Amino acid sequence: MQTANKLPRWLSFGLAFPIAILNGWLLIQVLNYFQPLVSVFVAAALLAFVLDYPIQFFQRRGVKRNLAIGGVLLMAVLILTGLGVTLVPLIIQQLNELANILPSWIDSGTQQLQTFQDWVLNQQEVPINLSGLITQALDKISSQLQSFTGRILGFAVDTINIVFNVLLAVVLTIYLVLNGEPLWDGVFIWLPSHIRLQARQLLREDFHNYFIGQATLSAVLAVALTLAFLALQVPLALLFGLGIGFFALFPFGTGIGIAIVCLLVALQNFWLGVEVLAAAVSIDQINSNFVAPRILGNLTGLNPVWVVISLLIGAKLGGILGLLVAIPFASYIKDIADSWRAGGFRKVEDIETETNLISGEKVAM
Repeated sequence: MQTANKLPRWLSFGLAFPIAILNGWLLIQVLNYFQPLVSVFVAAALLAFVLDYPIQFFQRRGVKRNLAIGGVLLMAVLILTGLGVTLVPLIIQQLNELANILPSWIDSGTQQLQTFQDWVLNQQEVPINLSGLITQALDKISSQLQSFTGRILGFAVDTINIVFNVLLAVVLTIYLVLNGEPLWDGVFIWLPSHIRLQARQLLREDFHNYFIGQATLSAVLAVALTLAFLALQVPLALLFGLGIGFFALFPFGTGIGIAIVCLLVALQNFWLGVEVLAAAVSIDQINSNFVAPRILGNLTGLNPVWVVISLLIGAKLGGILGLLVAIPFASYIKDIADSWRAGGFRKVEDIETETNLISGEKVAM
């Protein structure tokens, strides 16, 4: 260490960089080796974070923690059971319907494009062959959507491994809710004492606020869009509304979900697709400009460029779960760096010494 301290600063950073990269690569290999257990633990930790929010809500109103935990877990089981009995069969049914009617929607979209091409040729006597190119594009989109739908259906009804992982995640979530505090105490005790408390508080705030806020906004958007689609008599309204709500869990996902749904509906009826686009964009703008500021505020404080980079890294390392945790984790790293730069992690002895020096200077003056 004494030799390293004598090295130039640029050389110390140059030597530390490859070591950090090597350690990161080894960590990724270990995480990949223990998949899907890592994904199960991450999912359970996220659920425990979300469930801890209502538990603290009841605790602040005088309910004992054990009673609050029991009540929240009971409500969670009842809600999940109700959703499993009502919504899940409807979603699977509408997925089957989408897989069955998608070819006819593709044919309808091709006919509409042919009609549009004939109209353009009649108006402008310009030899434009749209049908050939767009038909090929639609065929590719159709094959991709059918393959994606098949994967979703396969995932929905897949084997015992998925059921086992879900049950394991539920059991682990319960244990984390009941005994999460000692676990996090054991993790953060490895940090120096002068940064331990603030680092833990920042982690709780970033993950709590992000997931509670995103889940609330996604639920509001999904319900509002589903009702709007039902009013417009959109086919598969429940599937499309919940699908956009699911995409809204991820940054920039709402626009992607709206584009996919509008494209699918436009294949069946172009003007209905335009109405769906107008309704979805209007509801999303209301949700983003009026509901989101009251729930999220300036939640992450991240530059949009870093948001995109963190999403790409999260997707590369952890798939869907990586996308879910990328933003709050990046926000946590930013908060740690900001606190470190602002001197928030200084030792108590250093603060006392600096205070004494300032006091001494004032007395001397």
